[in-house]
Amino acid sequence: MTTALIVAAGSSRRMGFNKLLAPLAGVPVLRRTLAAFQACAGIDAILVVAGDEAAAAVREWQAEGGLDKLQAILPGGAERHLSVWEGLRACTPGTELVAVHDGARPLIAPAQIERCLAAARVHGAAACARPLTETLKRADANGVITGSIEREGAWIMETPQVFRLDLLTRAYEAVLSEGRLVTDEVSAVQHLGAPVHVVVNDGPNPKITFAADLALAEKML
Repeated sequence: MTTALIVAAGSSRRMGFNKLLAPLAGVPVLRRTLAAFQACAGIDAILVVAGDEAAAAVREWQAEGGLDKLQAILPGGAERHLSVWEGLRACTPGTELVAVHDGARPLIAPAQIERCLAAARVHGAAACARPLTETLKRADANGVITGSIEREGAWIMETPQVFRLDLLTRAYEAVLSEGRLVTDEVSAVQHLGAPVHVVVNDGPNPKITFAADLALAEKML
């Protein structure tokens, strides 16, 4: 059994409004995200970890139909890793793989989700990513460029990030017991020393962070 864990508990402080409920070509961002996982044949169940406003919206969408894979809506934690932990503890017994995805990445394609699932079935841990192609520079506090950052072998991490449930659970147990702060699941699993394989994504999968991202995502659609 494979469970999708959609993390949608952010505060949207940088947006000034709830980005997850913002309309994207007429459909709320989070609803588009859920639809992608609903449409993915390899996903058996969906859990959503959300704040009060987003949770209420998801309940309304569920009542309207079309989200039959949705099993539970859970309250989020103060930090992302705490929200993920809540989701891991709620996974249905029999879950072998868990796919963690940012609710604010509404353009993920069901086919790309499938590719990540396939890689995780083979390797136990896989993450959606794209190779870094831009030139990177390092600058000091005054904004003066001080050097270059090597981009060879560098990847921009995206989601979904898919793992064997037992592996990700052990990783988060270690994170919590040691008081670590991690920004994604790859970081947590790396701390255990377990290898994570990248799955190249050649399709659009931006994270909606700023208001301008909505306009860009609409153009991508």
